[in-house]
Amino acid sequence: MAQNKLERPLLAQLLFFTLVRIVFNTVHRMVYPFLAVFARGLGVDVGQVSAALTLRAGLGSLSPLLATIADTRGRRFGMLIGLCLFIAGLLLVIFQPVFWAFVGALILTTIGYLVFIPSLQAFLGDTIPYAQRGLAIALTEMGWSLSFIIGVPLVGLLLAYYDWRSPFPVILACSGVVLLMFLRIIPRDHPAARSAGSSWRNLGRVFTSRLGLTALAFSILLTAANEIVNLVMGVWMEDQFAFQVTSLGALAIGVGLAELLGETLVGVFVDRLGKIRSVAIGVCLNMAASLLLIFSGSSLVGAFVSLLLFYLTFEFTLVSSLPLMTEVLPTARASLMASNMALISLSRAAGASTALPVYALRGAASSLPGIAPNALISILLNLFALLALFYLQKGFRNA
Repeated sequence: MAQNKLERPLLAQLLFFTLVRIVFNTVHRMVYPFLAVFARGLGVDVGQVSAALTLRAGLGSLSPLLATIADTRGRRFGMLIGLCLFIAGLLLVIFQPVFWAFVGALILTTIGYLVFIPSLQAFLGDTIPYAQRGLAIALTEMGWSLSFIIGVPLVGLLLAYYDWRSPFPVILACSGVVLLMFLRIIPRDHPAARSAGSSWRNLGRVFTSRLGLTALAFSILLTAANEIVNLVMGVWMEDQFAFQVTSLGALAIGVGLAELLGETLVGVFVDRLGKIRSVAIGVCLNMAASLLLIFSGSSLVGAFVSLLLFYLTFEFTLVSSLPLMTEVLPTARASLMASNMALISLSRAAGASTALPVYALRGAASSLPGIAPNALISILLNLFALLALFYLQKGFRNA
């Protein structure tokens, strides 16, 4: 059984990284619930802001080209570049509070985010023994859910009392503090000799490795299985139960808490159970939650509980897979993790284009809830993900 304790200096670093993730993810997630507020403030329609978000998501596929710098120049350097790009995006919209600068801020902060996170994950892979890596990554991933529970509501208060520009100076101040702490807390490092070389060479290692490609295929399938339900969740709740905006807001808080619980369970169990076993359990539980959506989603309570279980089990599975991913290709850790984030972004984009057409297949006369077609395809995608995981286990016995 793995020891599930971390030394105090390392724990302090991990808590710091969680704080950084809250700041990053607040900017990444805040636009969605307040889309109309930003559109009104900028004097554009919602469709233009939505198009800016689509552009931001598309640029995620380019992240490996920059994030591989953490393999060639060191993890600290990669994280520092990410932080500086993030701050540059905030400065742009503060000094030029117009639509084009807002779009530029979304792009720069996202690029910074997509450079920082793989560099961080590679740093954790280098620093923390594999037996303890599940707990370490779970702690930093809590920044994702906490941004929705803490950061986004605080942004809402600023928007309610001031105007659309008000969150950016506050987040910039937090980012400045984070940068100073980063320079003091995180030690300098140098790329290992086996990771040295050009970015193209490290990306080549990723896309010529069978294990690397299998791990990436697993992430794509898992993310698509989630996204095909996630994208129609609000539409379905409105259609099925006439949910209003305030009710959807309450559901969003529930989703954030479910994500936090999933990350907590990773920290408690994954190192003890083993990474591959935990991921397999998570996929199976996510399929069970999809079945609940199909057979219990006709009632409001059943739909609410099933959705929360769906998000909880997905978050548990995704976060459980990250420590496994960091060990698949140690010679190009940052490049693999950056490729993983890029392909997850493309998978989300694919889910966005297919979820609504699949939802339109629902039959009005059917006794099953309208989300049933999406839930069935989610189960099918998860089954393929399990096959990829089985192949990964065969080549990665020590996981």
